[in-house]
Amino acid sequence: MKNKEFPKDFLWGASTSAFQVEGGFNEERGIANSDMRHIPDGLADYKTASDHYHHVKEDVQLMKELGMKVYRFSFFWSRIMPDGENVNQNGLNFYHELIDELLANGIQPFPTLYHFEMPYALIEKYGGWKSRKCVDAYVKYARICFKEFGSKVKMWATINEQMCATAPDDMNMNLEKDPHLRQKNLYQMSYHMTLAEKIATSYFKEMVPDGKIGHVVAMQVIYPATSAPEDVLAAKNAEDEVQWSFLDLSIKGHYSHHFTKYLKDRDVYPEMNEEDLHYLKENHPDFIGVNYYASCTVRAKYPEDECTRMPPFYISDQFYVVNNEKLKPTEWMHFGIDPDGLYIGIRNLYDRYELPMIITENGMAYTDKIEEDGSINDIYRIDYLTKHINQCYKLIEEGYPLFGYCPWSFLDVVSSHEGFNKRYGLVYVDRTNRDVKSCARIKKNSFYWYKNVIKNNGFKGE
Repeated sequence: MKNKEFPKDFLWGASTSAFQVEGGFNEERGIANSDMRHIPDGLADYKTASDHYHHVKEDVQLMKELGMKVYRFSFFWSRIMPDGENVNQNGLNFYHELIDELLANGIQPFPTLYHFEMPYALIEKYGGWKSRKCVDAYVKYARICFKEFGSKVKMWATINEQMCATAPDDMNMNLEKDPHLRQKNLYQMSYHMTLAEKIATSYFKEMVPDGKIGHVVAMQVIYPATSAPEDVLAAKNAEDEVQWSFLDLSIKGHYSHHFTKYLKDRDVYPEMNEEDLHYLKENHPDFIGVNYYASCTVRAKYPEDECTRMPPFYISDQFYVVNNEKLKPTEWMHFGIDPDGLYIGIRNLYDRYELPMIITENGMAYTDKIEEDGSINDIYRIDYLTKHINQCYKLIEEGYPLFGYCPWSFLDVVSSHEGFNKRYGLVYVDRTNRDVKSCARIKKNSFYWYKNVIKNNGFKGE
């Protein structure tokens, strides 16, 4: 194998999100929408999570030992504004402590403003993102963060995975029973997220003129199940529906012709005000954050297809999700592992938008076990990350502006539907779903492997 050295300024890092990692429930934090979601019996909730709230300095020292150049995390909106209106200075102080600790150890802070979590008070008062008042609430929150941290933090993300943020009923409380009204709500919520992001970006350009801000997409790499024209069209429509719709509005300021007609034909096109247009057309993101785990395969939709077991964002009359016979599913990675999809997806993104990109999430889920000698031999994760980092190198060699890589996740976090059974971390958090224990940190073998990758700025030939 030849040497594969990345650019000298390439940002090696790792990612987490506040509601999945922090804990600190009722410690300078209000009730969040994540606290109100239904947790199946026997699984961990978010009250303690990975207890990062009480392990900040220890965790940053582990990041330093790993050699991380950047830490991509998120602010807990309900820690900064517990009721969605008033600022909690102690909540801000927690993030000052984290940011200062990162900077003191040579690690660039990279916060996301909205990563699935918001004060539950905003849902109680306004219905959350269904209301334009939530747009104002987000902009107020964003401006507070820009003012408070903008002198120290120069790279920001606005919204994480808008597709995944709008779809889950138990997080956004879109509890409408009528399927048509529920769908209409979903697109209205999504529109309000984009509008909020756009207005916040306009303030960011004024308040942090030397900073960069971007949108984080759940990158959808869609394959047609066959070469039949109807399956190829289904794949194109799926891509339009679950990826381009969000990014087109965020970056271009408008939907595609096809998707515009799709929404209007079904009477689910969102309500927009005339004064929104200049926000939509201006204030483009500086980069795209890319979350990628696996690709997806679809075919044309048949009338008899049963969709109730599908995630909400894969339920459509334009396509139907099927297994990819060429990929092997694993315990938690049900679509299989597809490193080539990362390369294909990044090419597609750049060809459409021509913006710099950073991988903000990419990871391998597994039920990790501690061996008798105390080690965690996660060779499967090392294999997954190796193959995906090789695709990153290939993209950079070809000239694509990929400037960083942050695997998901730095340490084990609460997975949304599987608690601590499903682990992604480079660092093991010693707790179970039922027993919090001390949340001790244990470095997995992937930690030492990734440390070597960062040290070598890539892969050394053998």
